[in-house]
Amino acid sequence: MQLLDQDQREFAERAESVAAEFADDAYTWHGDLPRANLRRLAEADLYCPSISAEYGGQGMSDLAALLAVEAVGRVCPDTGWFTYMQSMVAPRAIDLFGSEAVKEAYLPDVTAGESIVSIAISEPEAGSDVGSMTTRVTEDGGDLVVNGEKTWVGGIPFADAAVTWVKFPEGLGSVVLPLDDPGIEVEEEYTNMAGYAQTHFTIDDVAIPAEYVLTRGEEGFKEQLVSLNWERLGASAVSTAWAEAALETALDYAEDRVQFDQPIADFQGIEWKFAEMYRDIETAAAVIYGAAAGARGHEEPPDRVRTSVAKLHASTMAEDVVSEAVQVVGARAYQTGHPLEYLYRLTRGRRIAAGTDEMQRNTIARALKEDGVPGVSER
Repeated sequence: MQLLDQDQREFAERAESVAAEFADDAYTWHGDLPRANLRRLAEADLYCPSISAEYGGQGMSDLAALLAVEAVGRVCPDTGWFTYMQSMVAPRAIDLFGSEAVKEAYLPDVTAGESIVSIAISEPEAGSDVGSMTTRVTEDGGDLVVNGEKTWVGGIPFADAAVTWVKFPEGLGSVVLPLDDPGIEVEEEYTNMAGYAQTHFTIDDVAIPAEYVLTRGEEGFKEQLVSLNWERLGASAVSTAWAEAALETALDYAEDRVQFDQPIADFQGIEWKFAEMYRDIETAAAVIYGAAAGARGHEEPPDRVRTSVAKLHASTMAEDVVSEAVQVVGARAYQTGHPLEYLYRLTRGRRIAAGTDEMQRNTIARALKEDGVPGVSER
């Protein structure tokens, strides 16, 4: 029995076919934007598939976005990463919660592969504890004025705007912040383990129109928090894609590498590694797509506990699988520039971003304490 229906399988097959074109340039981006690949996906109607069709997306399900992320990410990890970020994170928030004006301003260029929109949440003194954020919006006449700072923001060197979490007088919310405003000043640009820039910037009296507010007030922000379940499933899909890439790399190497007069792939110890790696990948995929299967966009989002289970399992699984792949290949994989060395650094970040392992465990445990262990009929 296959999980996907005919249309979904055909979409995934198209994504796999186009992704195969990226193989020669995979692992060569070194922190740069694979813009040509994003444009190619856009030309093939595979990029940002769940964003509304009137803004250049395909108006498909968020499940389609998961399929695209996994199919692309297992061939070119960097292209898969940006496919996830632009299909399922900041631009998707604009699509779900934005005014017509802000959608028209940003989404058509994003869906064409010509523009990037980042997400800005963390602050120097507020990471997982978003309630401690100090970036604020005040009202000055007819304008909204933003002041504060954000850090660890990805994609800023390529981005035109950032969906930014803020505090309004009545509570948490989010706005679209144009990054070309003179009130935005980059204080420091870090380079993370994967070679990508993460930026600390300050926001000094940046005025934005009311149309650039996405959510404000308790109820509006709750809606945005619910939509994060799709983002976390996307993060899980990209982790799974990178684990698949590692398994394929290790398997190809082991079939070619001869020691003691036989390919090392024929040693039982190596076979067991491959079996366990694939078991863990398939378990992650089953949890991810199982959580997505009963969901319908923002109106019926994925269950929060199953989403946390998927995120927690996929993040830790990917690091474990890549580590085992490095062990199979040995010293070559431990050298700077090897695909597995890069995947090892890349996957480590998945246990921090989009909700740390610890936050996912908290969510799962609290739900179990509140509601008990779900019954068979709730699957």
